[in-house]
Amino acid sequence: MTNRNAVILAAGKGTRMKSKLYKVLHPVCGKPMVEHVIENVSSIKAKKIVTIIGHGAEEVKSVLKDKTEYALQAEQLGTAHAVMQAQDLLSDEEGTTLVICGDTPLITAETLEALLDLHAKQNAKATILTARTSNPAGYGRIVRNAEGLVERIVEHKDANEEELLIEEINTGTYCFDNKLLFECLKNVSNENAQGEYYLPDVIEILKKQGEIISAYETADFAETLGINDRVALSEAESYLKRRINEQHMRNGVTIIDPLNTYIHKDVQIGADSYIYPGTTIAGKTIIGNSCKIGPNTEIDNCEIGDNTVIRQSVAHDSQIGSDVQIGPFAHIRPESNIMDDVKIGNFVEIKKTTFGKGSKASHLSYLGDAIVGEGVNVGCGSITVNYDGKNKFLTTIEDGAFIGCNSNLVAPVTVGKGAYVAAGSTITKNVPAEALSVARARQVNKENYVDKLNLKK
Repeated sequence: MTNRNAVILAAGKGTRMKSKLYKVLHPVCGKPMVEHVIENVSSIKAKKIVTIIGHGAEEVKSVLKDKTEYALQAEQLGTAHAVMQAQDLLSDEEGTTLVICGDTPLITAETLEALLDLHAKQNAKATILTARTSNPAGYGRIVRNAEGLVERIVEHKDANEEELLIEEINTGTYCFDNKLLFECLKNVSNENAQGEYYLPDVIEILKKQGEIISAYETADFAETLGINDRVALSEAESYLKRRINEQHMRNGVTIIDPLNTYIHKDVQIGADSYIYPGTTIAGKTIIGNSCKIGPNTEIDNCEIGDNTVIRQSVAHDSQIGSDVQIGPFAHIRPESNIMDDVKIGNFVEIKKTTFGKGSKASHLSYLGDAIVGEGVNVGCGSITVNYDGKNKFLTTIEDGAFIGCNSNLVAPVTVGKGAYVAAGSTITKNVPAEALSVARARQVNKENYVDKLNLKK
């Protein structure tokens, strides 16, 4: 296999997005569209990937980091001019160079591989990724010769009546013989109405030199969608969401209502898990086998074991074990570690807390900056008082402890192994193992007190 390189065009401003956010950084299924392109291009094992940046250059760099090299197009003078900016990085390279736009996140790695394979098989000097559509208005038409090779590309405005009937269109993705590409770029003219240098002109130059120009037609027109405005962004989101959901379902996951389930690209879900409507699973979440997630649940960057149920709840950036019951209406905040066989019930909030195996907080509690041992029961309305207005402190509840309802554990404090905290207590000192701690005012009943009030006079 010859060397492969790639140029990603990502310098345009994207004014039709009407956004402060640079166009190629708009997310599709939770990931900037240009990052989707980078990942798909990386699959072809390119020796070098060069991203052409312009507007928002530093923002793009901050997102893509070292996944690519960069070339700056300070002034946007067309697609050929953009590719020319990669000359210093690529012009001496042997092999094939893929050119793809940074706003085409739906093109699959499989399609790119097929494009490159055809290019090599036909010994072409340029190969165009094409697609077929019943509504080709505005697209350049692909005119093939008797051998099926590309005779020419005809822009819509230049097409005659016969050419306008052609449904195969140019998608704007190409691969070229690398050295010929940069030689031809030097001869591209800007003598046109826009005064810009266009990459399809390279095709015409190669054709006049008698070189072979081939075309690979993708079976799915939708994957070639370029995102230029919010409407196209929404279409791309819907398309990719459907693709992702279908992949999970074919892998043994039941998604009750795919139209109302949002799963990001990097999510992994085990077989026989059920995802209920209104659920969003984001980031690099990993969900085990036979789990039940949802309805109306949000999971982001969590690792979840097998047989766990999370209902109507939110969990972010945390570890959750197997056979865990969470919800409804629970909130697992970042840096929490929920062990196996735990129950976290309705309106319980966990933050930066390790919650030991078999422990329970069934309702209406807050546990933050805490270490909770195994077999602990946290009663209704109990909280760890972890913040003094300036610093946060640790609460430790050891194995087998029982925290009575409506208790306040004022950190830093430790409740020892097997200890009991009486309901309604405010604990400010350590509780020894096996002890009962009662920290509340003694009840006093004043007989006939009401009769002495002046309320009835």
